[in-house]
This record gives sequence, structure tokens and C-alpha cells, in this order.
Amino acid sequence: MAMKLRPAKDCAFDLVSLGETMIRLSPPGYGRVEFTPTLEVWVGGGEYNVSYALSRLGLRTGWIGGVNTSPMGSIVMNHARAVGVDVSHVVVRKYDGVGKKDRIGLNFTEVGTGRRASTTLYDRGHSATAGIQPGEINWKKLFNEQGVRWLHTGGIFAALSESTRAVVAEAVKAAHEAGTIVSYDLNFRSKLWSSKEAIATTKPLVPYIDCLIGNEEDFQKVLGYEVEGVDVEKGEMDTVAFKAMVTRVVKDYPNIKVVGTTLRNVKTALVNDWSAIMWHDGTFFDGLKFDNLEIEDRVGGGDGFASGFIYGFLTGQEPQQCVNTGVAHGAMLMSTRGDSSMITLEELMHVAGGGSARIKR
Repeated sequence: MAMKLRPAKDCAFDLVSLGETMIRLSPPGYGRVEFTPTLEVWVGGGEYNVSYALSRLGLRTGWIGGVNTSPMGSIVMNHARAVGVDVSHVVVRKYDGVGKKDRIGLNFTEVGTGRRASTTLYDRGHSATAGIQPGEINWKKLFNEQGVRWLHTGGIFAALSESTRAVVAEAVKAAHEAGTIVSYDLNFRSKLWSSKEAIATTKPLVPYIDCLIGNEEDFQKVLGYEVEGVDVEKGEMDTVAFKAMVTRVVKDYPNIKVVGTTLRNVKTALVNDWSAIMWHDGTFFDGLKFDNLEIEDRVGGGDGFASGFIYGFLTGQEPQQCVNTGVAHGAMLMSTRGDSSMITLEELMHVAGGGSARIKR
């Protein structure tokens, strides 16, 4: 089933994302949280990263989540506004001065090296985003009056609380009814919920979703599809097994128009094989392959892939070019620190088109 996008002239936004944005605190280099005297401050979130990246690439984007009126909330809002991400639908809570509720979520991320893996430690309980309630966001105004071509959300937002599960259901239904394309990044996080909870929440949403995104573990833990013959811990990049799994998914859910699956073989914390496959309208497309890709910071690579191939669809690229753009953007995003993209459109198109890393003078 081919993708049918709303005309750009009829919509105020090319893409809006729904999800939590956090402040990330990281030791410089490959240091440990336990011993560092200094922490770098970054801003990011699984769904937010897509809006941020696409705004940098020249599209009209918005982000919906929760913040409070503290300086921490201002860090998040300023970060979004700096690249033109619209925040007019963000739910803003008054800061209580101590963080008993409506906090800005934090995560402490150590960037791994060698055989020591990167690690994320959450401090995101009782956040403003987790407290968003059904009915607080005016979906009719957003989708019907202003117009949105593409909504992006996912499993991290859904995992935060009972209320966010209700809100995500509200959002995907409203978007679907307005003719807005809906993408959902399965993004399983075992620290936030169990596989049983994820499956029970996500399966009822799939009929309203046009595009599913995730790696092999996500499809197993969030939708219950096994990738036969593949050990997710080993990271084997067997595309035959992945394609068989995707074929089962689209047979069970014929409304799905696109499935994007990242492929990562972890050799060391800073050297990965990186690629992806995409199913669209009955055909599989193999993305660019980056063997022994040198990585500065792997966090956000999947969001880079998602934003790259969504950019392709929103700008009228052919499916093969879309998946190549996604793979290239994910690879380039992992060349910099922090979760959110620092990549320019010119750089992205150069690498997606097969360009080298030869120095530019």
C-alpha cells in the first residue's frame, strides 16, 4: 500500500513529534559518572530528536511534550526554538521548586569504549511529560485546523505512565482520522516497562499506524514477533531473517505502508557495522552498508535513521533513496556527541549519495 501524504500547502507542519524530551548529563569523553567532576549538558528524546533533525534539514516541525517553568524546562524549550521547532502545543506546568512532580526528566549517559558498553541511567520519574492527561492537547486544532503531514511518536512516550498510554492512543487516532501519516518507533526500554505491558499497549495502536520503526529486539519485545535464527545479543545482521519477520508483520497488519528496521552488529562500543532495510508497498529495499563504522556516541542512531528516511518521504525521494538517507543520517549522527542531530543537509546528501569522508578545503 503506497504512502499518500497530505499536500504541504494545506498543512502548517511537515512533521510533529509526541514524546518526552530530557536533559542528558554525560562525563566528558569516555568517563564514568561515579568519578567525573564535570558533566556535559545535552538535550534529547527519542521522538523529539526526529523533529529537531528535520527542522535542521529545512522542514517545518513541532514537538509536543511536557515541561515545567524552571530553568531546566527553559533549557529544553530554548534548544527546540533554536532550530525552529514549534513548541506552541507543549504542556507547561508551574515548577513547584523541589521537583515533587512535573519534573524535567534527566538521564546520565556514559559513552562506552572498547568492551565497555555505553550506559544510560534514568532519573525521569514524575516528569511533566509523564503527567500529561487525555484531553489536554487540542488534536482537532493541530491536525484539522493547522494541518500536519506526519506525526511521529513511539514506545518510549507510551511507556512513561498510564496517562501517556491514553494520550498516545488519542493522538494516533486523531492523526489517522485527519489523513496524517503516523510513524511509531517501537523503541523498547526494559527499564520503563515489561514486554508484556508493551505488547498489550501497542497492538491496539497498530491499526492507526502507517509506518513502524525498530530493530530486531523492538519487534520481539513490543509486538511479539520472533526473528528466527537471530540472537539479538550477538547483533547478527541476517537480513533474510529480518525480512521474514517483516513479511509476517505486514500480513497481519495490512494498513502498514512502511517498515524500517535498523541493523547493527556491535564489534566494540565504538566500532559497529551499521545498515538498515525498509519494506514499502510490497518491496524490500536494502540500505547502504557501513562496515566497521567508527562511532563517537551511539545514542540517537536509531532516531537518526528514522528522521533521515522520513525526510526522504516528505521531500518526494524514491524508496531506495529514502532508506539510504536514513542509514546515512544515522551513521553521521553517531559521529557527534549528544542525542540530537548536528548534521547539515549538504553533508547528509553527500554521504547518502555515496560520497567519501575526504577532507573538504
